Amino acid sequence: MTIETNIILKRHEKKPILIDCFYSEEKTKQPIVIFCHGYKGFKDWGAWDLMAQQIAEAGFCFIKFNFSHNGGTMENPIDFPDLEAFGHNNYTKELDDLEAVIHWTQTHFETHSNINTKDICLIGHSRGGGISILKASENRSVTKLITLASVSDFGSRTSTIGDLKTWKETGVKHVLNGRTKQHMPHYYQFYEDFKANENRLNIESAEKRLSIPHLIIHGSKDTSIALSEAEALHRWNPKSELKIIENADHVFNTKHPWTKNELSDELNLVVKEVVRFMK
Repeated sequence: MTIETNIILKRHEKKPILIDCFYSEEKTKQPIVIFCHGYKGFKDWGAWDLMAQQIAEAGFCFIKFNFSHNGGTMENPIDFPDLEAFGHNNYTKELDDLEAVIHWTQTHFETHSNINTKDICLIGHSRGGGISILKASENRSVTKLITLASVSDFGSRTSTIGDLKTWKETGVKHVLNGRTKQHMPHYYQFYEDFKANENRLNIESAEKRLSIPHLIIHGSKDTSIALSEAEALHRWNPKSELKIIENADHVFNTKHPWTKNELSDELNLVVKEVVRFMK
């Protein structure tokens, strides 16, 4: 298997994006899978590398990347050395990043005879699931969609980050990262950007517009994103497929760092469902 890590996608007057690729030089017609991490996430989190390798071994070109304002840097893509960038992140920046990664992927593999750039599946975890749903509804290059423990609504989350009056007056609210113990900033621009783009950022509307296959995967013991959010997505799009992983938490019983050489039973089930759905 060919594994290329920390490829730098440079962009004019925009922050660069780090990308990893996993694919075979022998297997033919490999569809592309692009993975979007979630809130306070990054491409190298936990067991995502192992997941990427297993999906690639099943015959797919797997791409994962860091959103440009996720708090990582080109030199240190793990955790959050750049909290200033994190504070300036918002949903439309993430949609713009994903668009750039899709375009880069199509261009990068355009002449690669074993990779099918016309078959692109998005996989999004948590907040990345919401971003993937929105992008799949507006980019016709996307042919399939898979969401893992996805959110179903951005509006309620935007307004619950803090008291809006105080947030506007101070310009910033902080959220504690329980693992790294960092106080992670959210500048008020996050809320302003959401309100300015509220229609575009409506996940329910986007889900109802989808005309491509959508596999919704959620853990039965997810305490971060309620199972009812997966059920809402499925209700809005009855043609979608809902798969509940029993006894799985928000990250399918993995953690960061993940030191084992194999996936948890629950994430292994996720991989099997992904491969079945893709094939």
